[in-house]
Amino acid sequence: MRKVLITGGGGFVGQNIVRQLRARDIPCLVVGRHLYPELTPLGVTCRQGDICDRDFMRECCHGVDTVFHVAALAGIWGRWQDYYATNVLGTENVLAGCRAEGVSRLIYTSTPSVVFNQQNICNGDEQLPYADRFLCHYARSKVMAEQLVLAASDQNLRTCAIRPHLVWGPGDPHLIPRLIARGRKGQLRQVGAGQNLVDISYVDNVAHAHLLAADNLAGAGTAAGRAYFVSQGEPVNLWQWIGELFMRLDIMPVRAKICYPAAYGIGALLEGVYGLAGWQQEPPMTRFLAQQLAKSHYFSIARACHDLGYQPLVSTTEGMERLLASLITK
Repeated sequence: MRKVLITGGGGFVGQNIVRQLRARDIPCLVVGRHLYPELTPLGVTCRQGDICDRDFMRECCHGVDTVFHVAALAGIWGRWQDYYATNVLGTENVLAGCRAEGVSRLIYTSTPSVVFNQQNICNGDEQLPYADRFLCHYARSKVMAEQLVLAASDQNLRTCAIRPHLVWGPGDPHLIPRLIARGRKGQLRQVGAGQNLVDISYVDNVAHAHLLAADNLAGAGTAAGRAYFVSQGEPVNLWQWIGELFMRLDIMPVRAKICYPAAYGIGALLEGVYGLAGWQQEPPMTRFLAQQLAKSHYFSIARACHDLGYQPLVSTTEGMERLLASLITK
């Protein structure tokens, strides 16, 4: 890799990809809606702009040989047109920029939600079909974007997709802060029987998988046109994992419980109310969230191990210690 473009390089996963690239002394250009002064000491060039601007993306792709397309509108609530514009049209613009400027490799940050069929998934692999029924716009838009990326792979532009699940670690601005905030307010309820197993992905491992994919595309190219699940390699019991986190942070354990059908029904009701009222904030419960909290969803990483040589660098136990250290020092 001679020069790399990272869309969304100021985000949680993006910044960790940038740090690992800079550890290899690879020049990096980060594109995002904001400037990221925290990246300046790393010798990173930042450009402020929108991936929905096709001309801007073409300019950013000039002189680049590898693109990590990490930028996305995440979440489980919001308007379809916003998710479509950023996640689908934005991806089309990135691909167009790559084509126009002769970029040879594109690694796309996807999500296991593209195959979530509203049922338990236990040790699923990449043979699972794309979902065709969706309870959130994010998942639907990511399916469309991943299909665009993988279909674009050819001898001139090799592409692949990385599907990390529940990314966490120091600096996480999403999953961990929300859990902690709800836990401290006593607003978190266990949904279902509490036996569901889920994959989690420490952020350093996720970034490592992206770089391995880039190395593969630059060499043998066996990853071209393929998607890969990555995680810690072993699922955790979701509610036990949350319980350990809370215990270590002196947060009261989650004692309140609600059965899955009730949580799902409340989610449907709240979605209807919020939708009719035109409220933009996410409801405290949705049907998608109820399913994610109650059902098992974990995946085999065998393909990533075989094709990319992926193995988690940081264990779940070590990751928890690093996370706690970062939270305690705040």
